[in-house]
Amino acid sequence: MENISPKELLDSLNWRYATKVFDPEKKIPIDHLTALEDSLILSPSSFGLQPWHFEIISNNDLRQELLPHSWNQVQVTDCSHFVVFAAREELGQEEIDSFLKRTAEVRNVDLDSLNGYGQMMSGFIGQMDSEQRIQWAKLQTYIALGQLMTSAAVLGIDACPMEGISPEDYDRILGLPEKGYRASVACALGYRSLEDKYAELAKVRNKKDELLTRRT
Repeated sequence: MENISPKELLDSLNWRYATKVFDPEKKIPIDHLTALEDSLILSPSSFGLQPWHFEIISNNDLRQELLPHSWNQVQVTDCSHFVVFAAREELGQEEIDSFLKRTAEVRNVDLDSLNGYGQMMSGFIGQMDSEQRIQWAKLQTYIALGQLMTSAAVLGIDACPMEGISPEDYDRILGLPEKGYRASVACALGYRSLEDKYAELAKVRNKKDELLTRRT
């Protein structure tokens, strides 16, 4: 694998911004979209449990339906693809057992060899009530959101993370509770419009020595 340089990484991250105006005529090529989907699948999560589901929406009628429940932010309808991050509603022993079975299958190991790991996960999950578990799962979706935004920037694709949504209405429209999930956060993906004035604004960040401490 050939790594990108530190300069290339920082150039991509400096190029990235929360895109306010998308060009609705420009669509993400299928190979780039597939790479972004795979980057979501590769997102890290606590214990590797992946307590999430991703809705990748390009359907215009569906996005129009979501628009009034998104503070009427036109990124929802003008972007190429709209991603909704949903957190698993229930997370218990059944989900842990399913993950352990999948781990044994993928890594070609004996399921019994994972008993200790399973007990550790069960202990952690078991100490939370149902509301604490859903909140924990929602926090996990932000890890995937960060991975998606960085991956998009490296590929030269614009993104806008969006917390300004009504999760309850998203749940109803997308039928998420029937799948066992609840909407958490969203992200618009596509290409910036030349009319987006925010594209050229300098990033406002606090000074590095205020935000970061090296302990050597």
